[in-house]
Amino acid sequence: MPIRTANAEWNGDLLKGKGTVALGSGAFQGNYSFGSRFESGTGTNPEELIGAAHAGCFSMAFSAILGKAGFTPTSIKTSAKVHIDKIGDGFTITKIELDTVGVVPGIDKATFEKHANEAKAGCPVSRALTGVDILLTAKLA
Repeated sequence: MPIRTANAEWNGDLLKGKGTVALGSGAFQGNYSFGSRFESGTGTNPEELIGAAHAGCFSMAFSAILGKAGFTPTSIKTSAKVHIDKIGDGFTITKIELDTVGVVPGIDKATFEKHANEAKAGCPVSRALTGVDILLTAKLA
């Protein structure tokens, strides 16, 4: 299996410094700062990137599980809300809310939700984030 890479550089102190993050594939590079991470400043942040990774991983895992069960999804759209909170002297990702909407011909709601929960538990990003409360809302369109 391939090893995926990403890079980050930070220059300056915590409050006034600036940084960049980049995917090893070259598909994305973005700026980040204290403001983009803990306030409403422009730029990206690690939590947003984790959210994108989780939504993408979950969607693919869900599609795979549905396929193994004999269903072919037309689409799986997932968003992730990553919560970061100050706990003690530091910050912690405390919760991720996954919201998914699927168009899956021939499936009933209960089966759809069952397979969505399997994907939530089994996708590699969910497994990596086992210390985080992951909530799932799954809607069949």
